Amino acid sequence: MLKRFTPDGIAAPFSNYSHGVVVPPGMRVLFLAGQVGITADGTVPDDPAEQSDLAFSNMLAIMAAEGLGPEDLVEVTAYVVGAEHLATVRAAREKALGDIAPASTMIFVSALAAPSMMIEVKGIAAKAD
Repeated sequence: MLKRFTPDGIAAPFSNYSHGVVVPPGMRVLFLAGQVGITADGTVPDDPAEQSDLAFSNMLAIMAAEGLGPEDLVEVTAYVVGAEHLATVRAAREKALGDIAPASTMIFVSALAAPSMMIEVKGIAAKAD
């Protein structure tokens, strides 16, 4: 089981994440490539909320293919084009992860791989076999 924690003596997280996550020995680890808000047919919606939902659901679909769920996330990194999308991305994350609090980083960037893309998420997950 993953150990999520925020040690005494440092500020509490700004939202639903942990400052640290320990992966015990013997767990299987999955490294997730960055996932963008794209549908299975290659369509990138114009709506940042829809892109955010898709990016997280794509990440979770890859995890599910290996028998992992949101509770197995160790770390999530979100790359977001434009700080104005902060609340949108946080809402999509909460919708996808619920109260699961992996270690997390959000980075605002000027662009992603294609001009239509506004969010990319990547992660690390681990589970005991």
